[in-house]
Amino acid sequence: MASKFGLAGGIPERRVRPIWDAVDSRQYKAALKLCTALLAKHPTSPYVLALKGLILERMGKPDEALSVCLNAKELLYSDNIFHFDDLTLSTLQIVFQRLERLDLATSCYEYACTKYPNNLELMMGLFNCYVREYSYVKQQQTAIKMYKTVGEERFLLWAVCSIQLQVHFSSGGEKLLPLAEALLKKHITSHSLHEPEALAFYISILEQQSKYDAALEVLSGDLGSLMGREEDKLRLQGRLLAQACNYAAASEIYQKILESCPDDWESFLHYLGCLLEHDVNLPKSRTSEHPSSLPVNSALALKTSLSEELVESRLASALTFVQKLQVNDTSDCVRGPHLANIEIERQRRRSGNPTDRKFIEALINYFHRFGHLSCAASDVEIYLHMLSSDETAELLDTVSRSFDASSLSVKALGLAITTFKVQELLGTFFSKSTTEIQHIAKGMVEAFYKNLPLSRDLDPQESMHGEELLCMASSILVQLFWRTRNLGYLIEAILVLEFGLTVRKYVTLEVKNILLESASHHILPQMLNSPLLQQTADLVIEFVQFKERLQHSMQYLSVRSDSVILSLKQKAESLEEVESILENVNHGARLVELSNEDNMKRFTFNEDLQARPWWTPTTSVNFLSEPFDEGSTPACFRAKACEHKSTEKDDPKIKDAERKALLPRLVYLSMHGCASSLRETQLNGSGLDTDATEMKPLLVKYARSIGYSIDDALSVILGMSSGKKSVKDFAPDIVSWMSFAVFINAWNLWSNESVIPRADESSPSSWQIVDSLVKICIEEQLIDANRILTSPGNNIPVLVQMITEPISWHLVVIQSCVRSMAPQGKKKKKGGPSERPNVPRLQAIQRSVQCMIDTVRGVQSWLSDQMRPEEQALDILLSYLQGGSEDGPGQISCILEENSARHNPEHGERIAQSLETWSSAGVVRRIVGAEKELLVELRKICDSKLNLLASVSASLSSALH
Repeated sequence: MASKFGLAGGIPERRVRPIWDAVDSRQYKAALKLCTALLAKHPTSPYVLALKGLILERMGKPDEALSVCLNAKELLYSDNIFHFDDLTLSTLQIVFQRLERLDLATSCYEYACTKYPNNLELMMGLFNCYVREYSYVKQQQTAIKMYKTVGEERFLLWAVCSIQLQVHFSSGGEKLLPLAEALLKKHITSHSLHEPEALAFYISILEQQSKYDAALEVLSGDLGSLMGREEDKLRLQGRLLAQACNYAAASEIYQKILESCPDDWESFLHYLGCLLEHDVNLPKSRTSEHPSSLPVNSALALKTSLSEELVESRLASALTFVQKLQVNDTSDCVRGPHLANIEIERQRRRSGNPTDRKFIEALINYFHRFGHLSCAASDVEIYLHMLSSDETAELLDTVSRSFDASSLSVKALGLAITTFKVQELLGTFFSKSTTEIQHIAKGMVEAFYKNLPLSRDLDPQESMHGEELLCMASSILVQLFWRTRNLGYLIEAILVLEFGLTVRKYVTLEVKNILLESASHHILPQMLNSPLLQQTADLVIEFVQFKERLQHSMQYLSVRSDSVILSLKQKAESLEEVESILENVNHGARLVELSNEDNMKRFTFNEDLQARPWWTPTTSVNFLSEPFDEGSTPACFRAKACEHKSTEKDDPKIKDAERKALLPRLVYLSMHGCASSLRETQLNGSGLDTDATEMKPLLVKYARSIGYSIDDALSVILGMSSGKKSVKDFAPDIVSWMSFAVFINAWNLWSNESVIPRADESSPSSWQIVDSLVKICIEEQLIDANRILTSPGNNIPVLVQMITEPISWHLVVIQSCVRSMAPQGKKKKKGGPSERPNVPRLQAIQRSVQCMIDTVRGVQSWLSDQMRPEEQALDILLSYLQGGSEDGPGQISCILEENSARHNPEHGERIAQSLETWSSAGVVRRIVGAEKELLVELRKICDSKLNLLASVSASLSSALH
């Protein structure tokens, strides 16, 4: 059964190796040629067929790949197969997994394990299949079977892990914990345990059953020696003691940990929690390098039941202990004991005198000791918000006076940056006048340039000293733009960042792994709403390929839908290509399945919103589009931003992901059924009725994702199309509303149910409703649209969406209807029923086509008005930087120009050469070029739509005449 030495799936390895080498080097055509030649010699080899399927899938031919692999699967199931090995199965599994047919891979391994029930290699492959399918029960059963077959500890741990997954992800799963405990006990009796992971599993099982004393007994026995590091063992003991409410013993354990690891911030929080006797539900121990990685109140949220006197006594004891730790460690790296001092004083302030000065003194001492470190401000951020306005002023004054601003040193620069960061964190810039914060921004830029000599000897891959100053200066300039609406400030914000990138020529970063997941929100939503469809497709494809880690990610579902929608937008002018795209994704059915309510509850939200700039705390919110509120306090602004971040994952993202997942299926159903309505005679409408039945619940879900019931949503589109409801009231979701109207029209055409009842012949038809809504919405955008170069936040993204989504879906429906006019199959027999075009419907379609033509031409006309000669556009933008006022924009750009032109030998050759290439005009010219590219690409999209519409119009005219 097993593969022989030197054979690959029964084929000599020397025959197979060149094929794999070609695949690994992405030479797929060469690999296919070699594989085809090998298949000619071994036509019934499942392995060679599987290898061919893998090559075809890599070449972007999923249908052919699936067909070939299904042939290989059938051969594996035949009785005369000689070689049935894991290499063949694993190759098939790779292809089936990439084709999203995990069920086929699993069935292959299940058959193999049935045929060879005691083969460990095949059972491991089957276990991995169940892991990929999240079949926790079958994982457990397979792991126990492997354990019984060979008795290895690792398979027992796989079984226990599978049980824990059932406990975590299913209701009632905790009933399995005694089974896991019994399995482990039996193994310990017969074989003991040999791996630290096995001990961790055993203690975890006991802990989940609240058997803390039993877990402590195991840990203190012989098995406890499996813990490699004493500190890890102590952390586990401390957690178990705390959960058993033995706070005194737990606090002693945490003291021991802190004596050997004084920078263990998490252990300090647990230590303090145990002293105050409310550290009951501790999180499992995690390694934390930086104190700021945990919120300071994560273990201290509960109120203590101790008396004030006892609390004060224990806090005093804790203070004595951490002061001892401070004395024993004099390095500038260990910050934990000093932060602990602040936390203790915070607890004292909460339970005692709120005006006590020890809290502010502890903060000031911390800045004196660690203020030059880049992490200093973030370390104490949560404490800063507890200060009164007077204390804030005192802190800033004390810190700013603690260093010599004129000196050129890394430490002085670090302190200066920390001072600015503290002001930024507290929002004090918002309370200063325009003149004051402009002066601060200038100071930041000047400080960066002045300290450039500190970076002359740095490695090119290292960050430059003080580059945070440019980010903060840019942030202030954005705020100045928000306040004044003077475009010059926004241009200067870009210039400042470009200046920094010129000085520090970073290589292009390869964004891999979870960064692609957590940081994509900075660029992907904007790209999806741009006319740069090919560049966006490249980015989306890269995201979709990174899917192993994202199987339960909200971002993965959204981008998976985005990839299909983007392909449909790119190929909307070709009905055949649209059908091919939909066929490759099972006509959108899989996406609908993924978006069901149960799956949506399990999705994780992995976007790192903390990295977003203050003016756009989430992808759907931008404060710059709102008027600047002079009376808003920093605390109110901070609370508003936090509120948006906290609700982003609970509602907007879920609704948006659900709506995207429905769209491909709705496009398919719309084009599949509506065409039949043009024929007065139909052979059998049963299939259409089935599709109509499916479409209604999808439209109900679609309407719900916008926040309305289906009836209320119908009322909205009727109101907007008739002018009775203002389009502006529905602006955030207007593109979704337009698409909804398109799908309603399609459903109305072929449904037996009266979707949009008409009171009389003068009432608008569903075609007219779509036409009117599209026209009104786009005209509204064009009326509100200002000059692109002079109006940031222009209407281009919304216009792009309107043209590439709802108009595209409407045109796909129209193309389907027009195609149905062509003769189908053989001619009818003489005397049989004739297929006559439905003239009223054709006329409605022709009017709709003409409406689309007029509307898209209106967009083209607007685009033509936006086009300017490059030099003229450049002059317009540069004029914003040439104001004569000392308070207006232009001062910082002058500083950048003067400094880049001045040759300073102290900067070193590398920095000096970088500065020589920089100019404000060069940056602004790139902005102009980027804007022009957007206009050109959108113009191309409009041209393509008009060409298609002209062709459709000609076909309709021919049919009507």
